[in-house]
Amino acid sequence: MYLQLKIQIKGISKPPVWREVFVPADYTFDALHKVILRSFGWGGGHLYAFTPNGLGSRPSIEQAIDDYGYKSEEADMDSRKTKLSKFLGTAGVKFSYTYDFGDDWEHTILVKAVKQGKINHAELIGGKGKCPPDDCGGVWGYKDLLDTISNPKHPDYASMREWLGLENGETWDTHQFDLENTAKHVR
Repeated sequence: MYLQLKIQIKGISKPPVWREVFVPADYTFDALHKVILRSFGWGGGHLYAFTPNGLGSRPSIEQAIDDYGYKSEEADMDSRKTKLSKFLGTAGVKFSYTYDFGDDWEHTILVKAVKQGKINHAELIGGKGKCPPDDCGGVWGYKDLLDTISNPKHPDYASMREWLGLENGETWDTHQFDLENTAKHVR
């Protein structure tokens, strides 16, 4: 059995930023976390949690012990051991994924379909919108960043363009999403 999931960043609508994936139902939530990172282009240097209705709701599925050996005080279930099928095995179910507890990038996960058959790895099948950069301050910081780089008279215009790695004449295209290239990194 495998799942068709649509994952969308909450709070960004022009354009919306979402990805659609196939994942094996026996993947762990930690494996899904890695699929999401690669699908969106997140860097991965931050903590995360899966919850039914956003941070604070229960159960919280996180790394019980992170990569540095710190124990999570909030984790009810270990993301490295909990299978997707335990919570996401029914079409129409929604779940929340929060990446980076400082920026609080909240994503809605919708189970679009539960498919019969077996796949051995994740597959990116669709998407829209350019993912915001890591560490830009969440939804509000991203909106400020977009305002800044669209106004050459803004005092932070040059430094924000440099931070984004934009060359002269290059723009930050919020609609840009290369499915074919991104899909190569998801497997």
